[in-house]
Amino acid sequence: MQAGTEIVVNSWLELQAALFDHSWDPVLGRFRSSYVYRGSWNKSYDLSTSITRVGPQFERLEPHILRNFRKYAHGTAPQDDTIWNWLAMAQHHGLPTRLLDWSYSPYVALHFVTDLLDKYEEDGAVWCVDYVKSKQYLPSTLLDAVNEEGASVFTPEILAPVSPTLKKLGSFQKEEFVLFLEPPSLDARIIQQYALFSMMSDVKSELSSWLQQHPELYFRVIIPAKLKWEIRDKLDQANITERVLFPGLAGLSQWLKRHYTHSK
Repeated sequence: MQAGTEIVVNSWLELQAALFDHSWDPVLGRFRSSYVYRGSWNKSYDLSTSITRVGPQFERLEPHILRNFRKYAHGTAPQDDTIWNWLAMAQHHGLPTRLLDWSYSPYVALHFVTDLLDKYEEDGAVWCVDYVKSKQYLPSTLLDAVNEEGASVFTPEILAPVSPTLKKLGSFQKEEFVLFLEPPSLDARIIQQYALFSMMSDVKSELSSWLQQHPELYFRVIIPAKLKWEIRDKLDQANITERVLFPGLAGLSQWLKRHYTHSK
């Protein structure tokens, strides 16, 4: 498979091949993918972050938004009071941030391609990014920190000692870079969705533009609209549903509403 390409699938079997054929690890002799996945119901969507949608001065507003979140959410502070735990909590609860949600599971990504029934006339896409190879573009200080832990992604505990602030993160090198951050297990939703975040070194950087400069790190699987109902039904059969991914009454209600809605 050529990196940086778009793979248009026309059947469930072609979809499985596109999502799993890259997962063989010859060193381990096991099927262990080095990719993470993000699904979108519209293939035209890029990887812009929610912070960019607050207005033209978003880069100046970022520290103020996060500072006030910490101020008013003090009663529910994360156990480890680092900026990275706060940022993960903020993203998890819908605050505009520079983080993007990803999953280690391609099926979770497919859920978000097919969860909105009123978007079934539009082609969707799954972004697939090699988070292990992306480490080669990290500054040496950060690369050393994650390698010392024998890890390929950061946790707040790994990141905080070498980069305690967003400003520090952007100071390591002039060239933009991306890192992947595993959040703490804030609730069952993060656990069930096998979730992690991407984060650019500069809030003004856009991940899909950066990936175009590094095509060896990614590919996209295009999901034609005609396949969405079949994918949705087979995900339901595999128990990849709102009831599982969003534990609680809200997720249960979303699942039941969608499950008993008939296709046109």
